[in-house]
Amino acid sequence: MPRDINNRIEQLRTRRAGMDRLERLNEQARYDVLAKSLVPEPWQKRVGKPHTKYALGAMQEVDADYTRISIETAERVGRQLDAGLTTAGFSVEFRLQGSVPLNVHIRGVSDVDLLNLETGFLTYDTGGARSAAGQYRNPTIRTSVDVLSNLRREAERILKNKYPATTVDTSGGKAISISGGSLARPVDVVPSHWHDTIDYQRFGQEHDRGVTILDKKVPEALQNLPFLHIKRVGERDEAVMDSLRKAIRLCKNLKSDANEEGRNVNLPSFDIAATMYHANLDALRSGAVYELGILAEAQRHLDFLARNVTYAATLTVPDGSRRIFNTGAKIEGLIALSIEIDELAREVAKEQNSHLATYDAPPLDVSRAVLSSIYVP
Repeated sequence: MPRDINNRIEQLRTRRAGMDRLERLNEQARYDVLAKSLVPEPWQKRVGKPHTKYALGAMQEVDADYTRISIETAERVGRQLDAGLTTAGFSVEFRLQGSVPLNVHIRGVSDVDLLNLETGFLTYDTGGARSAAGQYRNPTIRTSVDVLSNLRREAERILKNKYPATTVDTSGGKAISISGGSLARPVDVVPSHWHDTIDYQRFGQEHDRGVTILDKKVPEALQNLPFLHIKRVGERDEAVMDSLRKAIRLCKNLKSDANEEGRNVNLPSFDIAATMYHANLDALRSGAVYELGILAEAQRHLDFLARNVTYAATLTVPDGSRRIFNTGAKIEGLIALSIEIDELAREVAKEQNSHLATYDAPPLDVSRAVLSSIYVP
């Protein structure tokens, strides 16, 4: 299917306004989304040239009210689970993970990942300082899979009882998805427990603390470092004055629209964020003034990686836990995303430079130079 920029602008507007997921909302939330969708966002008023409008709009954060409602809904679900699980004898606490707390989500109606942490059980790295000092309990015969399976069963029961009018989807391997009914936004509840890493045992900072989740379909326990990812991406974004988050959102929107049009970009959102984390900081920083320079650097970075896949395969995710491109499918996704952003960069450059408009496909280096020098008010 060809790229239709006017259709992409409409898809972007629909996605940001939450119009693409109305069926997952209750009646009041649907009304609120419909009403708000009638008011144009600032990016829609900035320029009249369609590819430029799309590129700039795809970089922007979702309206703060949408994000606030998503977080408040997740916190509400957490309070209900806290009460029910405590009554059932569990000791729990809750945290948010994923694209919403990092503020790189691209949908007005985003699923929020709510970690449901069982605090009565944890694992730890035996090489850490606290372990060496004997600060942990004696070993237990319980396993992460046993503990999290029990927690998940009880959480599923409580959610069904507390929210009878909602849809509680328990088919997912890692999360219980709940939407509709009295909830203003969908929430993914992720049963989990803490894992104390060597760095956490040494420094006591929560961003260094690992989380173990359950994939019930195997079943198996999986470890990750969601808060270290959020911290490191957030710090790098601050260093480039919000341009990293804009680059991530741009790439995620391009992926979403390409997939809608039948061109598969098989690269998970987490890995898109990890990929852009390695972009050139000076180039991103200039995007604070010359915003289209963010598009130029995203294109350059992805093009370089797609042409140098051996180097790309050495890059790690921000928390350092694994390689980004650890499968052939992800390399294919990288190449597909690079092609999408090449096309966008060329078309935006043609809109901004009358000489380049005479080319069907202007050179990418020339297109980047134009994009990096244009100020769009």
